[in-house]
Amino acid sequence: MSKRKLTKQQQARVKQQQDSHRHQAKQAHPDITESGRHAIVMANHGKTAIIEDQAQQAFTCKKRQNIDTLVCGDHVIWQQEDETTGVILALEPRANYLARPDRRGQAKVVAANIDQLMIVSATKPALNTRLIDRYLVAAELSGISPVVVFNKIDLSDNIKMNELKEQLAVYSDLGYPVIFTSAKQAQGLNSLQSVLVDKISVFVGQSGVGKSSLINALLPESVAEVGDISDSTQKGRHTTTLARLYHLPSGGNLIDSPGIREFGLWQVTLEQAAAGFIEFQPYLGQCRFRDCLHEDEPGCCIRAAVEGGKIRDVRWDSYRRIINSLREES
Repeated sequence: MSKRKLTKQQQARVKQQQDSHRHQAKQAHPDITESGRHAIVMANHGKTAIIEDQAQQAFTCKKRQNIDTLVCGDHVIWQQEDETTGVILALEPRANYLARPDRRGQAKVVAANIDQLMIVSATKPALNTRLIDRYLVAAELSGISPVVVFNKIDLSDNIKMNELKEQLAVYSDLGYPVIFTSAKQAQGLNSLQSVLVDKISVFVGQSGVGKSSLINALLPESVAEVGDISDSTQKGRHTTTLARLYHLPSGGNLIDSPGIREFGLWQVTLEQAAAGFIEFQPYLGQCRFRDCLHEDEPGCCIRAAVEGGKIRDVRWDSYRRIINSLREES
C-alpha cells in the first residue's frame, strides 16, 4: 500500500479523529491502551485483517478471540510482531456504522466510522428509488451524510436522461447531492471527486450499477473487480466479495462494499422510520396522537403536508412501503 502525503488540513483532521478515538479507547480498554498502537482496518479476512498504522504502513494482523467481527473503517488497538504482521488487541468504540440483516436476521455490519454514504444506481439494473429511500433512511438514522450517484449515463439518450433526472429531482429538491456519472466515458468524475475529499465514504447499491468501475476510474491502480449484467435476470453479478478501503490520490478514503440487491433496515422501529425522511422531520411530534404512524390517522400533520403539496406523494408512498416491510420483518 503506497504512502500518500497528507495536506496540513488533512493531518489536523486525522489527528483530531485519532485523539477522539484514543480518548474513547482509554475509557473502554484502560489495560491495553498504553501498550498498544492505533490503526484503521483496511480489509477483513475472517481470522486476520489488513490494518494501516498512523504512518500508513500496512500489516496483516491476527485478532484476539474476544474481538467481534471487524469491518472496513474500524479503529483498533494493536501490537506489532515483525515487519509485516501484528496482533489486534481491541476494537475501539465506533462513531457510527452501517448494518443490514443477514439471512438469519442478525446484524451484518458493512462499514464503520463513515462520513458519507455514496448511493449508486443506474439504468441497468433498473433505477430503484425505493432502494435509494431505504439507504437514505439508514444514513439519516446513523448520522451519515448521503450522496446519490447515478452512473452509466452513457447508456441513456436525451429523452431517457430527462426522465431519470425528473425522477431523481425529488432528492436534489430535498438538498441531497445528486451526481450523474459515466465510469466508462469518465463523465462527472470531477464532481464525484470533489465530494470525496477529506471524507471516508462507502459505496453501496445494487450489483451491476458500476461501483467498482467508478472506483477504478477514481483510483486506476486499485484491484476492484468489474462485473457485468446477467442477461437472464438483468441484475448485476456480484464482483466485490469483500469490502475494502482505498485511499484517493486527491484526499479522502472510500470503501467498496459487496453489491446487494435488497437492503433491509436493521433494528429500525416504526416510529424511527419517519425520522429517516428528512422532509418529515419538521412535522414530527405535532400530530394529534403521540403514537401516530402517519398513515391514515386523523390529525396527522405529515398526511396534511402531503395533501398540501409540501411532501411529495412518491416519498410518502415509499415511507408507507417501508413501515409495511418493517411490520413483516418484526
